[in-house]
Amino acid sequence: MLTFIIGFCLLLIGGWFYSARVERIFGPDDRKTPAYALENGVDFVPMGKMQNALIQLLNIAGTGPILGPIMGILFGPVAFILIPIGNIFAGSVHDYFCGMISMRHDGEQMPQMVKRYMGNKVFRIYNLFLCLTLFLVAAVFLYLPGDLFVNQIMGREAVLSEPMLWAVYGVIFAYYLVATLFPIDKIIGRVYPVFGLILLLSSIGIGIGLFAKGYPLDELSFANWKGLYPKGQALIPMFFVTVACGIVSGFHASQTTLISRTLKSEREGRLVFYGMMVAEGVIAMIWAAAAMGLYNKGIEEKLVGTPAVVGLVAKDMLGYIGGMIAIVGVIILPITSGDTALRAMRLIIGENLKMDQSLKRNRLLISTVILAGVAGLLVFAKTSGDDFGKLWRYFAWSNQTLAVFTFTLAALYLLKQKKGILLVLIPGAFYLFVIASYIFNQEIGFGLSDTVSYTLAAGLTGAYAGWFLRLKRKSGV
Repeated sequence: MLTFIIGFCLLLIGGWFYSARVERIFGPDDRKTPAYALENGVDFVPMGKMQNALIQLLNIAGTGPILGPIMGILFGPVAFILIPIGNIFAGSVHDYFCGMISMRHDGEQMPQMVKRYMGNKVFRIYNLFLCLTLFLVAAVFLYLPGDLFVNQIMGREAVLSEPMLWAVYGVIFAYYLVATLFPIDKIIGRVYPVFGLILLLSSIGIGIGLFAKGYPLDELSFANWKGLYPKGQALIPMFFVTVACGIVSGFHASQTTLISRTLKSEREGRLVFYGMMVAEGVIAMIWAAAAMGLYNKGIEEKLVGTPAVVGLVAKDMLGYIGGMIAIVGVIILPITSGDTALRAMRLIIGENLKMDQSLKRNRLLISTVILAGVAGLLVFAKTSGDDFGKLWRYFAWSNQTLAVFTFTLAALYLLKQKKGILLVLIPGAFYLFVIASYIFNQEIGFGLSDTVSYTLAAGLTGAYAGWFLRLKRKSGV
């Protein structure tokens, strides 16, 4: 338990102090925010700080901070240290700068900011990755809650021939359409506080259960600090791709820009953007510990690292009724990220096509087309082999690739403001190495050897860092 407790304290205490430093570097002030300057009653709507914080947490905390740690803890107790370090110095910084820069540019979505700072060519590349990721997010975050509900709540097998599975998918689709179509304060702003309470209660319940049930947790030592994934995959890059949302997630950039349109003051950004990413790290730590304890107690090998662990942990720790409440909280997580992923896609498509989003017919047209595409992807995933694993691998890599774009954007913004860039350059360079070595090495990429993959990734990372350091010298920072 000691390693877990140290990591947990590091996350909370380190997050508090480092967020203050990040805030000082950015320099929020009392200027009028987009929520007031561009208020339109649909997407630009002033909302309370705690309401924004809860919405932001539910927007970003999808499947990742639960399923990612369930798989990532297989690397050993080093996860209890890497999650808080990565969260404090990378993930929370990523979310804060993305949200705050968006506020400084009238609540612009990421594609417009990429175009502003990196030009048309990079803008087109970014849009490809963003569309891919948002589609995968919507599919993964519909796939998992639908299957969990049918399997854990209804006690049926979540297979293609099960009619109740498609009925549940249909209900989630209907909610997605409503949440994507209507003004943010009419649907999302009203139901998220309820969802947030269920999420917090379920997470607290699992956290207490770790100690009450005495779950056996491994301690970090020189013998196991570089533990390998059972399939022989190295800590770098596999761990940092697998545990995406608890550490760094590029998908969050599409969510923080939504909330940048509803904050009443720039000074709320520290809690809403940085603080809620730390809260997601707390969720990731709890589920990583719960999964490790369950594995150490012994479960069927075929269930290790799968979504089924969610139900096993919840019911073992909290009993049948408490476990059901916790499972409902886990089901809510991906749904409340999937809806805002589709909302972000609707806004991005509308802005690129110059379709006025205050008109209901335009919102309905774009939302319907998007949901039709997601439905097609879902059917494909359910009818292909290794369906969830394949979706997750593609989602994880594209997700972290988006994060590199955000770190690059933040560095360019800080250079323009004549401020230091190392706090975003270092995590940006690290994650470029991660995504490059991953795609060079993995079977879903080029399938090259470890040595060749690391060498090529190191070359790209060195060129990236060198380019920024030259820009830094020229700018006189």
